[in-house]
Amino acid sequence: MVTTEKRAAPLQRTLREYRSELAMLGVFLLFFLIMSFISPYFFTRQNLMNVMSQVSSNAMLAIGMTIVIITSGIDLSVGGNLGLSGMIGCMVLMNTQNIFLGVMAMLLVSSVVGLVNGFLIGYLKMPAFIATLGIMQVCRSLDYVISNANTASKFPEAYGFLGKGKIADSFPIYIIFIIFMFCVFIWILSKWKFGRFLYAIGSNAEAARLSGVNVKLNTLLAYVCSGLLCGFAAWMMTSRLMACDPTYGSGNEMDAIAAAVIGGVSMSGGKGKLAGTAIGVLLVGFLRNALNILGVNPFWQGSVIGAVIIVAVLAEKLSALQLKK
Repeated sequence: MVTTEKRAAPLQRTLREYRSELAMLGVFLLFFLIMSFISPYFFTRQNLMNVMSQVSSNAMLAIGMTIVIITSGIDLSVGGNLGLSGMIGCMVLMNTQNIFLGVMAMLLVSSVVGLVNGFLIGYLKMPAFIATLGIMQVCRSLDYVISNANTASKFPEAYGFLGKGKIADSFPIYIIFIIFMFCVFIWILSKWKFGRFLYAIGSNAEAARLSGVNVKLNTLLAYVCSGLLCGFAAWMMTSRLMACDPTYGSGNEMDAIAAAVIGGVSMSGGKGKLAGTAIGVLLVGFLRNALNILGVNPFWQGSVIGAVIIVAVLAEKLSALQLKK
C-alpha cells in the first residue's frame, strides 16, 4: 500500500505541475479530432506541412516571448525586430551573395534590438510595454527607410536550405531546427541558474534582488534572448520565402503572445513552461488554418484569436484562485 502511494506521489506532482499544459494539449487534440471529421483536407500531409511551415517563425518568436513574460515583462517589438533584422540581413545577402554574412547580420541586428530593450527595461526601469512598443515603431520605420519600401530578393539558392531543405526529400529541416531550439531553451530554463533567476524575478523582483540575483543584468539578458530569436525567425521566414518585404513580421507579436498565454504562461510572471508554449504555437497555427478551410472571413479571424487569448488568461486566473482556496 505504501509502495503504491509512493509511486503515485510523483505522478500526482507531475499532473499538478503540468496541469495547464495538459489541459491545453487535451483541447488541441479535441480540436484536431473535430476538424479531421469536419474537413477531409485538414488531416492531410500537405496541410500539416503547410501549417508547420507557416508557424515556424512564430515558434521562434514565442520562445522569446515566453522568456520575457516569465520575468513579468512583454516584448511588443518582436514583429518589428523580425522585419528590420530580416531586411538588413537580406540586403547584405543580396549585395554580397555571402550567406554567412547575411545570417550574421540578421542575428547581430536582432540581438542589438533586444539589448536596447533590455537596457531600457532592466537598467532604466522603463515599463516593458512602453519601451518595446516604442522600439517596435522604430524598427518598423527603419525597415521602410532602409529598404525604400522595396523587396529584397535574388539570393543564392543555398540560402533556402533552412526554410525549404528536406532530409531524404521528405522531412523538413526547419521542423528539426524548431524542435532543437525548444529543447535548448527548455534545458536553459529548467537547468541553468539563469532560468531559475528569470522565474525568481517574475515572481518577486525585489525578493530576488535581496537573495543576490542581479535583476538588471538577467532582465537585460532575457530581452537579448528574445531579440536573438527574432533573428532566427527572420532567417527561417526569408529562407522559406526567398525574399524579404518591409511588411514581414507585421502583427506577429500578437501570435507570439497568444501562443505563450494559451500555453499556460502567466502574464503576471514567474510561471510557465516552453512545453506549453509549443502547444500554444500549434493551436494558434492550426486554428488559423481551420478558419481558412472553413471559409471564415479573414477579417473575423483576429477576433477568434483574441477571444481565445482572453479565455486562456481567464482560465489561468480562475485556476490561480482555486489554488489559493
